[in-house]
Amino acid sequence: MAVKKLLILNKKQIQQRIDRMAYQILEDNLSEKELIMAGIVDKGYLIAQRLKVVLESISELKITLMKIEINKNISHLEANSDLDLNIATNKVVILVDDVVNSGRTLAYGLGVFLDIPLKKLRTLVLIDRSHRNFPVSPDFTGLELATILKEHVDVVLDEKSEEDAVYLS
Repeated sequence: MAVKKLLILNKKQIQQRIDRMAYQILEDNLSEKELIMAGIVDKGYLIAQRLKVVLESISELKITLMKIEINKNISHLEANSDLDLNIATNKVVILVDDVVNSGRTLAYGLGVFLDIPLKKLRTLVLIDRSHRNFPVSPDFTGLELATILKEHVDVVLDEKSEEDAVYLS
């Protein structure tokens, strides 16, 4: 039996939310000259790339993109970054992911920066499902979505055969 997918956000709506969150980031960091956008692989990093483009078009901020890979299949924090984490020292870091559900991935992402003295650490997600097992909440949210645990939110970005979209199945 085929799984029924309900379209939640189309390509235009996703971009509108990214644009809005970029303005919120700018408002939250008016006195800053530089930001670190740390995107959690895969889709969090794609969203961070898009946010960088918007922020650079609306501000003078220097944006450094950082890719964070988290091993989600183990019970302790194991993460890698494509850049030295020390570049974030005394800077503002925006941790970006596509969907927050239990909060585990976001909590692990925050853990990556615990030993680095930061100016400020903010979290951003495109979709907030609000099924928290961990005490984390995003600072910037594209869409808050009331779901049941059995439902799945699928974010499609830059897929070869599909246009950008968010589906609920």
